Amino acid sequence: MTGKKHCLFIIFGATGDLAKRKLYPSLFRLYKKKELHKYFAVIGTARRPWTNDFYRQVVIESISGLVENEGQAAHFASHFYYQSHDVGDTEHYITLKKLGEKLKETYQTNDNQIFYLAMAPQFFGRIVSHLKSQHILTEKGFERLIIEKPFGSNLKTATALNKEITESFPEKDIFRIDHYLGKEMIQNISAVRFGNLVFEALWNKEYISNVQITFAESIGVENRTEYYENSGALRDMVQNHILQVISLLAMEAPKCFEEKEIRQEKVKALKAIRQYSEKEALKNFIPGQYIAGDFDGKHFLGYREESGVAESSTIETFVAGKFFIDNKRWWGVPFYVRTGKRLTEKGTRINIIFKKVPENLFNEQNNRIALPNVLTIYIQPTEGFSLLLNGKEVGKGFKLAPLKLQYRHDATVLSNSPEAYEKLILDVLNGERANFSQWDEVESSWELIDVIRSSWDKNLQEIPKYKVYTMGPYEAFELLEEDGCYWEWRPDEWYIQRGKL
Repeated sequence: MTGKKHCLFIIFGATGDLAKRKLYPSLFRLYKKKELHKYFAVIGTARRPWTNDFYRQVVIESISGLVENEGQAAHFASHFYYQSHDVGDTEHYITLKKLGEKLKETYQTNDNQIFYLAMAPQFFGRIVSHLKSQHILTEKGFERLIIEKPFGSNLKTATALNKEITESFPEKDIFRIDHYLGKEMIQNISAVRFGNLVFEALWNKEYISNVQITFAESIGVENRTEYYENSGALRDMVQNHILQVISLLAMEAPKCFEEKEIRQEKVKALKAIRQYSEKEALKNFIPGQYIAGDFDGKHFLGYREESGVAESSTIETFVAGKFFIDNKRWWGVPFYVRTGKRLTEKGTRINIIFKKVPENLFNEQNNRIALPNVLTIYIQPTEGFSLLLNGKEVGKGFKLAPLKLQYRHDATVLSNSPEAYEKLILDVLNGERANFSQWDEVESSWELIDVIRSSWDKNLQEIPKYKVYTMGPYEAFELLEEDGCYWEWRPDEWYIQRGKL
């Protein structure tokens, strides 16, 4: 059945960058695939005094690279309506309710509603309380809430926010979106682990030396300085994206691939992560901040020189750290993480470093050095896997040489693959919650992050610096070297060898 999804979307923050870059294109992809067709409408709200016609033109421009013809774009945009809105003004919610009731009847939405809060989190509680008090929530169809990160700024604020929201929406209808959970290769982690006995049998402390997770961005803070000055890399990336990836890598096999079972195992993994004292956190987590430098013949500003950043800012644009998971499977295996702005290359990847073979057979004396096997999961900008093995070098004698088995999705596959936001919005429409953060996951994450943040705040020292387009401060490399390890992904070496860095 075409047009099977009946729903009214109400987007708070409809004039923002997220809505234009991600939400409207994702809704349009669902429209093209007939997941949305006749029976949907979108109300966009924000403070700007736009008209319906102007709003629809913005929507059409946002999908310009996806449309097949003007008629298709115009028909899609005709489902969009705009209301200028002050989230603190009760009268505006009365107007919003009237418009919503009219559109639910016009588009036969079966009273289904999705509320998307694509704006600053300090407004979340105020919005949901008005949705309830002004009876925009009717309980006639499904009514679901999508919330963008950050969910609070620490455990205390996150708990207060969750209490506000759950007074209007039950947990089952709250979808805390983490767009990384919608990425193809993040979802592939479970397929690699549990679908291949060769890996699942070795997925433990007996065979794995360490796990490395890198979320690298080559851009600076761009126009997000106001947000970043209140967040920093630790809260922006580690609390959500990185800890979610760790939970997927470390969890035990669920009884079945259903939301409840998956969530239970993820939460168990998160709760098994060692809770550091502040002294331990200070030793095991390194902040960093980029400074000015040259790359490939161009000069780039340091973080403190960016517009809107204080000259004495101590906000971290980089974090490297080490987690331990204190359970039978992972005891003693370090999970190294790093993330930052203005690093050498944009890339998200996971490296699983297996233990070396016995050195009596392969060592420097007999010229047969065996490298550790490494499974790499590439998440972005390319997607795929590689496995580093040891083989014999061609020719006489018996000298080992590294061999890489590699698979990357080709451009055709990637172009036809749903974007992360498209997948996640469709999950919300279907009521599927496995790829969203539940409250107990958020709570566990903040418990870990708060200690790290507190340790930095109480031990104010000059933040370690790194030049633009390097892979972080020296201390981040030293963190691994102290354990006899090193970062597997070192893209800066290629540029250094060619005199570009």
